[in-house]
Amino acid sequence: MIKCIATDMDGTLLNSYQKVSQENKEAILKAQAQGIEVVVATGRSYQEVRFVLDEADLHCPAICVNGAEVRTKEGEMFSATPIDKQVVKKAAEMLKERDIYFEVYSNKGTYTLDPEKAVSILVDIVMSANPDLNQEEVVHKAGARIRNGLVHQVENYDLLFNDDEYQIYKLLAFDFDSAKMAKAAASLEDLTQLAVSSSGHENLEITNRQAQKGIALEAFVKANGMELAETMAMGDSFNDVSMLERVGRAVAMGNAAYEIKSLCDVITATNDEHGVAKAILEVL
Repeated sequence: MIKCIATDMDGTLLNSYQKVSQENKEAILKAQAQGIEVVVATGRSYQEVRFVLDEADLHCPAICVNGAEVRTKEGEMFSATPIDKQVVKKAAEMLKERDIYFEVYSNKGTYTLDPEKAVSILVDIVMSANPDLNQEEVVHKAGARIRNGLVHQVENYDLLFNDDEYQIYKLLAFDFDSAKMAKAAASLEDLTQLAVSSSGHENLEITNRQAQKGIALEAFVKANGMELAETMAMGDSFNDVSMLERVGRAVAMGNAAYEIKSLCDVITATNDEHGVAKAILEVL
C-alpha cells in the first residue's frame, strides 16, 4: 500500500506553462483525503515552490533545492544541508573560468549577477522544448521570477560566500554548449563533497553530496513513520534518479528521458497530459 507520494515539479507536476493542472490538483487532494502524504521534490527554492503551490491552493511538505532544504507542510524547516563555503568557492571559480552562467541558491533566496540573462536563458530553455508555445507568454512567465522577488540581483557572489548569514545550497549553471557543460561536470567531479546532476541537457545542478532528492526523501519518510517501500516517486530527469532508485514504485513521465524510463516500474502520460494525476489515481 502506498503511504507517501513524491513528485518532481518541472516537467512532472507542472505543465509547459509552469502550472499545476486542475486534474493534477484534484488527484493530489484525493490522495491527501485518503491519508497519503504527498511531497513535492524539486530543484527549486522553497520560495519558488510556495509561489506555485499557493497559486494552485495546494499544501504539501517540500524537498527543495534537490534535497538541500526540506520544509514541512506549514513551512517549518525539517532539515538543511548546505555546501561548505570553501568548496562552493572552488566550484564557482571553475564555472567562471569556463564562462558558464550560474545562479546561487541560499537559505535567504536565489541570486543572480544578471537578471536579464536569468530571464532570457529560461525563455530559451522553455521555447526549445516547447516551440509551439506563445513566446510572449513564456517571456512574461519567466520574468515573474524577477518581478515577484524570487530571484535577487547581487553585484558579486563573494558577498554571499563570505557572509556567515548565508548558507549556500546550490549552484545552478546554464549553457547551451553541451561539450562545455560536459567538461565542467567532469572537472567538478574532483570536488568529492559535491553531487552534480541535471534537470535538463542545458544545466548542471551542484549541491552537497548529501543533498539529493532520494536521501532527503528517505529521511523524511522514516521520520514520519513510513518506509520507502510504501512510497511512490514521479520524475522526468536525472536529478530525480536518487529517489526513483530508492522507492517501492518509481514512475517516469511520458516526457522523461529514455534513461529515466528504463529504471522505472511505470511510465505514465506526459506533464501536459496530466501524467501525475493518472499515476496517483492508479494507486488510490
